Amino acid sequence: MTRRIRRLRPILLLGLAALLVAGCSSTGSSDIAVKIGDGQASSGNGQFAVSLELLVAVTVLSLVPAILMLATSFTRIVVVLSLLRSAIGIPNLPPNQVLTGLALFLTLFVMGPVFAEANSEALQPYLNNTITQDEAIDKGIQPFREFMLRQTRAEDLQVFIDMSKEPRPATADDVSLEVLLPAFVVSELKTAFTMGFLLYIPFLIIDLVVASALMSMGMVMVSPTQIALPFKLLLFVLVDGWVLVVQSLAHSFG
Repeated sequence: MTRRIRRLRPILLLGLAALLVAGCSSTGSSDIAVKIGDGQASSGNGQFAVSLELLVAVTVLSLVPAILMLATSFTRIVVVLSLLRSAIGIPNLPPNQVLTGLALFLTLFVMGPVFAEANSEALQPYLNNTITQDEAIDKGIQPFREFMLRQTRAEDLQVFIDMSKEPRPATADDVSLEVLLPAFVVSELKTAFTMGFLLYIPFLIIDLVVASALMSMGMVMVSPTQIALPFKLLLFVLVDGWVLVVQSLAHSFG
């Protein structure tokens, strides 16, 4: 086998040399050109402008996950569901994919009116060429701004206004998105942790009762968590816990 490889080595080197000679022929280096549309900005067919709009659209789509998480109800919902899973005592059930999917669909349900208003006031008029792109952006942001203002605590908003050292806005419309977005996220986290605390109380009571019972029976080597878990699941199923949690989350946005 080694002898065959040695015999083929000169042939391979000769073939490689032939390829290099063919590539470095009299034509020199090949020209490489990248064209957008037909390559003519003033051709009048609009292909160049369409290509730029497509580039902007792709850039906006890359920011959709961040917008979905931070400018909608997604943050509060996914945090509350994660705290509920921890309160029950099963860190891996339901799986992260299930919790994220449930939070996503609940977000679409809660944000339905906001999406519908943005679609009717901004997207559809822009697609029908009745408003400009700048007007569509302003009208599309307005429903989300109103939603975030309703859910943001006044004290949290004031903290970020003070840190930004901007003049105090005269009206709610004067609040900049640079101030509103972080204030909204902080308010959502505070609300989510408050709801998570209330969810922890009944499961904590079950843990205390089970631990006290085991201590009174002298079963100190038995883990209270393993004994309390079936009772937690039974309580959660009997009170129809998932429906109650989903209803509470939906009503919390008022």
